[in-house]
Order: sequence, then structure tokens, then C-alpha cells
Amino acid sequence: MITPLLGDLLLLEWSQLMRIVRLEDYNTRMVFLGTATFSSLGGMVGTFLLLRKRSLMSDTISHATLPGVGIAFLFLYGFTEVGKSLPLLLLGAGISSLLGVGLIQFVRRWSRLKDDVAMAIVLSFFFGVGITLLTLIQQLPTGNAAGLEQFIYGKASAMTAGDATFIFIAALLTTLVCGLFYKELALLCFDRDFAKAKGLPTELLDFILLLLITVTTVIGLQAIGLLLVVAMLIIPAAAARFWTHDLSKMMWVAMGIGLISGMGGVFLSAAFPRLPAGAVIVLMASLFFLISMVFGTYRGLLLGWLKHHRLSQRIRLQHLLRAIYEWLEKHGQCGDILDDEFGIHDIRPFRAWDSGILELSFRKALKDGLIETSKNKFRLTGNGAREALKTVRHHRLWELFLIRYADTAPGRVDRDADAIEHVLEPEIIEDLEKALELESQAKRIPTSPHFIETISRSANG
Repeated sequence: MITPLLGDLLLLEWSQLMRIVRLEDYNTRMVFLGTATFSSLGGMVGTFLLLRKRSLMSDTISHATLPGVGIAFLFLYGFTEVGKSLPLLLLGAGISSLLGVGLIQFVRRWSRLKDDVAMAIVLSFFFGVGITLLTLIQQLPTGNAAGLEQFIYGKASAMTAGDATFIFIAALLTTLVCGLFYKELALLCFDRDFAKAKGLPTELLDFILLLLITVTTVIGLQAIGLLLVVAMLIIPAAAARFWTHDLSKMMWVAMGIGLISGMGGVFLSAAFPRLPAGAVIVLMASLFFLISMVFGTYRGLLLGWLKHHRLSQRIRLQHLLRAIYEWLEKHGQCGDILDDEFGIHDIRPFRAWDSGILELSFRKALKDGLIETSKNKFRLTGNGAREALKTVRHHRLWELFLIRYADTAPGRVDRDADAIEHVLEPEIIEDLEKALELESQAKRIPTSPHFIETISRSANG
């Protein structure tokens, strides 16, 4: 497979490439219009589908279209002996898919089966019926039955001007419905119970959403086939989820990814005739998904890793500053912590430091100007002292709160406080001060509860 593709690449001339890019060929223009329209529509409708958590429904609907295609062909063949009329075949596919959706609702309502089980049963049944009908159709005496398998695998290159116009009109109507019911569908996707409490007809809205999915699926059969149409409903929307949390922005991003995937698939298929357009479109969308998953600005893996890395660094620095303060509090010779010096070996016993972490934390503190060197010793800077005071204060406020209100033993409170002190907001600190009947932030650092416990034990002893 690779060798013929390389041959096509070598034989591809610049003039031929520019002819494809400029859409000078009639067939390329029709395929481009149809697939680009469907791909962008799939991103828009797929956004609602993904947020409604009905991803498997699109797969069920796509497979449920096959019996409708077969029955419509047999009906047309019986009356006209032709059998092929794309609008009527797609109409049969739409009716069949709606019947499948109704059967899912029936099974879900009158049995104890869950949604995924009901959809899997209907998917398998309708696909089996469809394959049986197509097998029977292929045995008809005329050759007109040939080519129906394009609805399974897709055949964008066979698209005509009538097909592209039909897809464009259907997509335009679907977009208008999405625009009219945008707010209602958005509320349905995010919180169905709240939408019902607000008096919205949630059952009707669910039906409208399923109708939109059905129309999108049906018009995508010609472009990429029922086996791949589900991918263009889910992949662009899933990729857009990594870039934003805003629904309208997510929808535009999904439409853009779908549009670019459709355009790229058409161009590559036109340049390399051995590549099927439908499969290439899905591969392009999958590539965008991988890029989004890694580099997405909202939920991307790289951004998540960077945030986690920065948080880990900040926590390690806070641990270091608290350990420095506690050592100075216990061993310092002067009243001002800025005048006391310390070494790494002094701080090491205060925590169970991992290998090399303490040295890395010291280097980071030096780089950030929190500590400074003095011969072989270290000393807190003014900024470092302020950060150390704030960190210790947060830690001890939370410790005192846990001891007083959560009945936590002083000997065990340190670990519990350590888990949350790094994310305390100013409002929470203010609430803790009020609960503990302390003064404002200017008040001195609360005494360590461990020190209080030590004095209590000595007195009792």
C-alpha cells in the first residue's frame, strides 16, 4: 500500500496540485461542498451529543439506517425497476433510524435494561437486518443493486451536484433548528433535572436532539458511510473540549475542526486517488484530537502537567519555608528571623525529605530570591520571611481549627493540615480567624499545637 502511494506522490505535479487546491474540477467542487458541509455540521450537533452523554446513540442511529436503505431500494425497485434515488434512499434511512430510536426508548422504559444495553441490542439487530437485506438485493437479476455498499463504507467521489445540494439544504435546516433551540438544548445537556424544574419540555427537547443527530447521520452516509459517520459526530466535539469550557466557543471550535478535517480529507483523496476520502477525513479529525489532547489550553495533557509541576514546586517551597521558620523558632538566637543563619543539615530532620528534593528546593528558593547565601550558611530574605510567616500562619490556623472543631488529636493534626494548607484562600483564612476568635492577619503567628501538647505532657508528668 505504501509503495503505490509513494508512486502517486512522485507523479503528482505542481500544476495538478494547484488544480486540486483551486477546486477547478467539477467533481472535486461537489465533493468538497458536500463533505465540508457535513463535517462542520457534525461538529456542531456532536457538541450537544457529547455534553448530553449520548455518544453511543450516534453509533446506534448510524447502524439503524441500513435497513431503511435496503427497504427503500426494494420499494423503488418494485415500482420503477431502478431503485436508486439518493433523496428517497436517505429518507428510508432516516425513517429506519427514527424507528431504532423509538425502539431504544421502548426497551429502556418497559424493561430494567440500562441505556447502553438497549442501544447495543438495537444496534446489533438493525445492522443484522440491514446486512441481510443488502445480501438479498445483490442477488437481484439487474445490476442496479450494485453500489449500495457505499452507504456502509462511504464513497464521496460519487457525489453529484444534486447530492451536495441536498446535503447543504439539510445542513442549513439543521443549523436553523440548533439556533432556535440553542438555550434550551444547552440547559438540557448540562442539567436535565433543572431544565425540567424550569418547566421546559425535556422529552420534546430530547426528541429534537435525536432528530438532529438522525439528520446529520443520514446526510453523512454518502460522504463517509455509516461505519465512520459516528466518528465525525464525536471526535471534533471531543477535541474541542480540550480548548474551552464555554459551550458556544466549543461549538465553533468543533465546527472548525470538522471543516478542516473534511477539507483536508477531500484534498488528500483527490491528490492520491488510492486513499478513500471518508477514512482520510476521520484520520484528519483523529490527528486534531491527538493535538488537542496534548496541547489543549483547557484540559490538555501538557498544560495539566505544567500546572501539576508548578503546584508541586510551590508546595515544596512552602514545606521548605515552614521547616526553616520552625527551626529558627526553636534554635534562633535573635528576635528577627532575618538575622539568623541555617544550613541544609539543620533543616533536613524537620521533614522526611525525598532524595535530592531538599537540595532542589534550596536551589529553587535561591533562584526565586526567598533565601540568600552567607558563606556556607543561608539566610531568609525579606520576601522569604514574609512567605514563611504566611505559610506557617496558614498551617497553624488550620491545625487549631481541626483540633478545636474536628476533634483531631494534636499528634495527628500535622498531616491533615499539610494536605490543605497550600490551597487556603484569603476568605477561608478570614473565616478561620473568626472561628478561632483571633485578630486580623497582623496578629502574631499562633503557637504550634505540638508545642502546647509537649508543655501539657511535661506538666502532667
